[in-house]
Amino acid sequence: MNREQGEKDLIGRFEGSSILITGATGLIGKMLVQLLVQHNRKAKNPVRIYACVRNREKAAALFGAETNALSYIVGDVRDVDLSGVKADYIVHAASETASRAFVNSPVDTIGIALDGTRHLLEYAATQNLKRFLYTSTMEVYGSPETDEKISEDHATNLDPMKVRSCYPESKRLCECLCASYGLQYRVPVVVLRLTQTFGPGVSYDDGRVFAEFARCVIEERDIVLKTKGETKRSYLHVYDAAMAILYALANGKNGEAYNVANEETYCSIYEMAQMVANEFSDGKTHVVIEEQDISNFGYAPTLKMNLDTSKLKATGWAPLYTLTDMFRDLISGMRKD
Repeated sequence: MNREQGEKDLIGRFEGSSILITGATGLIGKMLVQLLVQHNRKAKNPVRIYACVRNREKAAALFGAETNALSYIVGDVRDVDLSGVKADYIVHAASETASRAFVNSPVDTIGIALDGTRHLLEYAATQNLKRFLYTSTMEVYGSPETDEKISEDHATNLDPMKVRSCYPESKRLCECLCASYGLQYRVPVVVLRLTQTFGPGVSYDDGRVFAEFARCVIEERDIVLKTKGETKRSYLHVYDAAMAILYALANGKNGEAYNVANEETYCSIYEMAQMVANEFSDGKTHVVIEEQDISNFGYAPTLKMNLDTSKLKATGWAPLYTLTDMFRDLISGMRKD
């Protein structure tokens, strides 16, 4: 089955239903809304989309004017008014993602995660929901030190006294909050633990390492690593992330967490930098290591995050895009910014 047919069949299962999506103008939320809006153009019984955003004009520029099948719910996820929303599904994708915020504004990072998630779960408890999906992170596993496969029951070595842990620890607590609402209030919850995700839609000034590699190619300058680039992880195309959400909504099991990554992309940051320079720079970009103190950048510590995604694949999901594909789409999109 090709991408177009698989996408049509999957989204078709949600026709006539309503979906509330928070973080709808963020990277993953934006891709999800765009897929649904595109599907609705040909659907006889469209999916009702409630896009929760902070800026109506930005949303309208991305998705178009509001229609009978598309409404913008404007506000802060921590207290946004949901009284006019009747949702069958909720996808909670709103989160702080800037690494510097994790060390510069850790209290705000925790507050956005915890207060926003609780606000949505309080609403969910009043609805007859089919599924509540929370987008979490691979960082809940801490900093694994070997190449062993990491399944969803893997332990963590996070240090709660490290300020940067505000991000993964708040995500862990939100996962527990989801499970707790599932038990106490019968909210049908699933959790996706996503690896680092990119592709089209990343802003030109994004501070994460993959965006810097793309900028170096575009600006024809060397990739300068501030460490030896020993961290290893898998990556994920934003399209594959959006499809993972839909598969988990349709086929996931309540009360379960699922890893999301393309296992074939597992590599070190140094190896990724070399691939980008070799594949996309025509010899104009080289990889240079200039080690320095990076504690103020909010980066995760050196780790090896080799996620096992067999549990999610059992729902029917499989990633389509390679690491080369991700950078091709990322660079193309950033050139257009």
